[in-house]
Amino acid sequence: MGRCAECQAWGTVVEAGGPAATRSATAATPPRSPARPIDEVEIALVATRTSGVGELDRVLGGGLVPGAVILMAGEPGVGKSTLLLDVAGRTARSGTRALYITGEESAAQVRLRAQRIGAVHPDLMLAAEADLGTVLGHVEAVDPGLLILDSVQTIASAGVEGAAGGVAQVREVAAGVIAAAKERHLPVVLVGHVTKDGGIAGPRVLEHLVDVVCQFEGDRHSRLRMVRAVKNRYGPTDEVGCFDLSDTGITGLADPSGLFLSERATGEPGTCVTITLDGARPMPIEVQALVAPSATPHPRRATSGVESARVSMTLAVLESRLRLGLSASDVYVSTIGGARAQEPSSDVAVALALASAHRRAPLRRGLVAVGEVSLTGQLRPITGLERRLGEANRLGFTQAVVPASARGGLRAPAGMTVHFAEDLRTAWEAASEPVQELRGTGSD
Repeated sequence: MGRCAECQAWGTVVEAGGPAATRSATAATPPRSPARPIDEVEIALVATRTSGVGELDRVLGGGLVPGAVILMAGEPGVGKSTLLLDVAGRTARSGTRALYITGEESAAQVRLRAQRIGAVHPDLMLAAEADLGTVLGHVEAVDPGLLILDSVQTIASAGVEGAAGGVAQVREVAAGVIAAAKERHLPVVLVGHVTKDGGIAGPRVLEHLVDVVCQFEGDRHSRLRMVRAVKNRYGPTDEVGCFDLSDTGITGLADPSGLFLSERATGEPGTCVTITLDGARPMPIEVQALVAPSATPHPRRATSGVESARVSMTLAVLESRLRLGLSASDVYVSTIGGARAQEPSSDVAVALALASAHRRAPLRRGLVAVGEVSLTGQLRPITGLERRLGEANRLGFTQAVVPASARGGLRAPAGMTVHFAEDLRTAWEAASEPVQELRGTGSD
């Protein structure tokens, strides 16, 4: 056995020891620290720093947390880069250096956008890079207080095979950036793409690795933009931030009602306002309906901003319970300002708008309607009714139609008349003629 079988040389074979015995994967190992009762675990308070944009701070739970990694995902052109460039500019103006890395555009293109929205500042550092190692080198050289990477799908690591945006590349880039963020206590915002179905592109593990996942939503044909957190390790996930996107940039809307109600027509049939809860935030939405004779054997049903399935259900309930002849008519239902009425609590407003349009009869002035409609035509109870009515009262509405089940414990706002309705028929009567009502006296 002293001769090598490959090169046929003698005396070159050396005895080597076998592999060292390894510990079983299921073997117990001594813990580094013993388990303790949960009430003895010390709580480390997390200090936040404002992003400079109040609506974004609302969603993040107070602001940017040192070492936190935020994933901001949205469709192309919705305004992600504009918002984050504005955040970087505000951070720079506050005295904290910000580093903006772009992998999709040239530095000159980003500079033009920054100039348009007023984000140019000497402490806003800009680099166009597509290599992870170079990005981390920029972080070492600049030592920023905020890093924005636009986007994670356009950065690649030289140590991993495959094109940028692949599963392995996205995982490696995210892991490298997250490690740097934790080591340097650096807040990082990663811009992410979405698929045609609206989901975040890339491996699902990306959403598990980051601390916060935000969805940037908005209709390309509307000025309204919304940011909502679907995951947040540092705050609630029931908040939503509202923004107004214009040619000069993006502006937070502390009171978005003006976008929906500023040009609202009064005294016109086919319109009704409801108050939805988007997370914990009450949002006014105007529902408009149009009913017209159909010129075809198959009447048209078109919706925008409302779920077509719920509109179809409401039409069926109206036809069977209120005997409205809608089967031979074209029906159009839409919301104003790009708002989306996806909550069941908007059913009553949709039904009243349809009935008003069909009968050519306007609803009461200053009226809002909230409540879910069942297949029997009954109004079902909803959550957060007092909060909804409080927002309606603040906006100047003086009357409300609500489910009758709320009659017992509801504390109506001062100056608001509340009409309680058992079903759609009594809701229509309440919206058009005086019925049993409660005059609010305000909170005790």
